Amino acid sequence: MSKAQPLSALTPGMQLLVGGNRALIVDEKLALAFCEGDSLAVVEKTEEILHIPASEQKIARDAVARTVSAFGEMSAVTDKAIDSFFDKFAQRLSDEKIWAQIKKINEQDIVDAQSSGRSTTRLEATDSMRQGMIEGLKGWARASSVRGKVIEKVDHGSWTAELVGAELGVVAFVFEGRPNVVADATGVLRGGNTVVFRIGRDALKTAKAIIELATRPALQEAGLPEGAVTVVDSAAHAAGWALFGDQRLALAVARGSGAAVDTLGSLAQSAGVPVSLHGTGGAWLFAGKNTLENKLVQVVADCLDRKVCNTLNTCCILRSEASRLMPAFLKGMQLAGERRSANYKLHVAAGGEDCVPAELFSKKVQIGRAQGDVEENQAQTIGGDQLGHEWEWENSPEVTLKIVETMDEGCALFNEQSPQFVACLLSEDSHEFERFWSNVNAPFVGDGFTRWVDGQYALNRPELGLSNWESGRLFGRGGVLSGDSVFTVRTRVLGTSNGKP
Repeated sequence: MSKAQPLSALTPGMQLLVGGNRALIVDEKLALAFCEGDSLAVVEKTEEILHIPASEQKIARDAVARTVSAFGEMSAVTDKAIDSFFDKFAQRLSDEKIWAQIKKINEQDIVDAQSSGRSTTRLEATDSMRQGMIEGLKGWARASSVRGKVIEKVDHGSWTAELVGAELGVVAFVFEGRPNVVADATGVLRGGNTVVFRIGRDALKTAKAIIELATRPALQEAGLPEGAVTVVDSAAHAAGWALFGDQRLALAVARGSGAAVDTLGSLAQSAGVPVSLHGTGGAWLFAGKNTLENKLVQVVADCLDRKVCNTLNTCCILRSEASRLMPAFLKGMQLAGERRSANYKLHVAAGGEDCVPAELFSKKVQIGRAQGDVEENQAQTIGGDQLGHEWEWENSPEVTLKIVETMDEGCALFNEQSPQFVACLLSEDSHEFERFWSNVNAPFVGDGFTRWVDGQYALNRPELGLSNWESGRLFGRGGVLSGDSVFTVRTRVLGTSNGKP
C-alpha cells in the first residue's frame, strides 16, 4: 500500500470520505480557496469540511509549542510561586489605572460587536465581572493542589505502592465573547499545568489587554515561564480548529454555542485529545401540586436576572395546577422584565395555549434583540419538539412553557429534548423530589432557583466551565470543571530494589 501524499490542490466535485461509508463533496468555493500547505479537517458528527489555511495552522502550532515548552519548566516551579502568580494577577486587576485601560479597550470591542449586530451581553467588562475574576484568582491562590500529593498508599510489608497526583500537561481553551474566562483558564496552573487559548474576535482585544497588562507581568514577577499562559493571536475560526487538532494537548476545553462546541469537540476527539465541552445550556424548572405560588414567583424572577448557561430556559407546569400556578409564573416573568426595564417573551409549546391568557398571543411589545428593539407578540406557539432550544436573549427575559400531564412526563421530555444540564423541581414534598432526582438525567439537580449551578457560587471553587450530559455522562468527574480537577495520577513503588519480594 502506498503512503498518503499531501494535497496540493482540490477540484470541485472531489469526494472526501467520512464515517467509513459516506462522502462529502468539495464545492467550487472551497476548491478555489485551498492552497498548497493548507489542511482540511472532515468532521463526521457535523458532516463539515473545514479549511485550515497554512498561516492559521502555524499560528496555532507555534502557540502550542510555547506552551509545551513552558510545561517542561513548570516542574521546577513551587506551589508558593504559583500562589504568588494568582495574587499578583488579582492585584493588577484591582489596580484602577490598569482596569481603566482594559475597560477602554473593552468599550471598543463592544462598539465593534454592536456594529456587526452581535450580542454583547457577555462581552462587557463590568465591575461585577471584574470582581468575579479577582475573587476567582484569590480562590486559586488559597486552593490546594494534588500535584505531588499521595492520593492512596498500599502497604505490602517490605514494599509499598503509592498513587501520586501529577500535572496533566497543556490545556487548550476555545471560547467566544467572555473576556473573564482569561482569568478562569489560568486556574489550570494551580496544578502545574499550562494553558493555551483562542478567543473570538469580539473579545480578542480585551483578552489581549488583560494578558499584556495583568497576566504576563504577574507571571514574570512570580517567576513562572511566560509561555505558561499563551493566546492564539488570531480571531479566525480556523485557528481554533487547528488548535484542537493538535495532538500535543492533554485536554481540550470548548465553551460557546452548541454547534461550534460540537465541531471543536469532534476535532479534538479525532486527534485523540480528551475533551471537556461546555456548549448548549438552558435550565429547566418544574412546578406541580406541591409548588407554592409565592415561591414560584420569586424563583422565576431570580432565574432570569441575566442570560447565562444556567438561566431558566424551559418551565414545565402540571396541567392540573395550571389555573393556580400560571398567574404566579407570569408574575415572576413580569418581575424579571421590570428589573431589566424590559418586556418578557414567552414561547408556549403546542397543546398548552389554553392555559395562557389569550391576549398575550396578540399583544405587541418591544423585545430587546442583538440588533435592537423589535416589536413582537409577547407570546407565541412553538412545536412540542422544540423544548430544548436555548434562547440567547439580550435584555428581554425569554422562556419556553410546557404544560405536562404528569411530572414523569416532564422528566421524560427533559431526558429526550434538553441538553441534560440543569433540572430543578420546586416542591414542598421530599418524596416527590426524590422521585424527580431518580428520574431526571441531569448532572445538576436542585429544588428551587437554577442559577446556583456555578462552581464558584455553589462549591467555593472557581470553575473553568460546566458540562452537560448531552453526549453522555462524564467519566471520573463531576459537571464542574475546575483547576484542581485537571490532573493525572502516577504510580510510585518503593522497596523493590532487591528484586521480587
